[in-house]
Amino acid sequence: MELTKSEVRIQQGHAKAWEKGFSLIELLIVVAIILIIAAIAIPNLLRSKMAANEASAVGSVRTINTAEITYSATWGVGYATALSNLGGAAGCTASSTTACLVDPVLSTGTKSGYTFLAAGGAAVGGIVNTYEVNATPVTVGTTGTRSFCSDQSGVIRYKTSGAAIGTAAGTCAAVTTVLQ
Repeated sequence: MELTKSEVRIQQGHAKAWEKGFSLIELLIVVAIILIIAAIAIPNLLRSKMAANEASAVGSVRTINTAEITYSATWGVGYATALSNLGGAAGCTASSTTACLVDPVLSTGTKSGYTFLAAGGAAVGGIVNTYEVNATPVTVGTTGTRSFCSDQSGVIRYKTSGAAIGTAAGTCAAVTTVLQ
């Protein structure tokens, strides 16, 4: 059996451009492998993002605790009555209403997937002797799974449900799970 000219060219490696390349099945297999790898990697990425948000929230609660102590020692009126008293706009001038102790992003109340609230207790003789701070995930299960709180004791506590803890006096002390 004799070969035609085109068959001879193909055997000699002179195939046309459309005759070279990958088949549809080969391309589908590659796409399927990429999708399988993505299906494995994306949930891990989301879990690490939530863990990073929670770590940031704990760090921010610690920052607020330190800022409250500094505020109390600096201004002589006890603890700040609101989170906004601890912050201020970039380049602010420190005063008892904007102490410039925390960054402007944190003092607005939302940072890294968490909402922050801080409130001073009732003033006694013009001095606020207690405060409560809490961090709640913006979307439980997406931006974080735990909510955190602290008070003038400096102990950070958490709820695994992610539910808001509240800033009323003694609310954080009632949370039994202490962050180690």
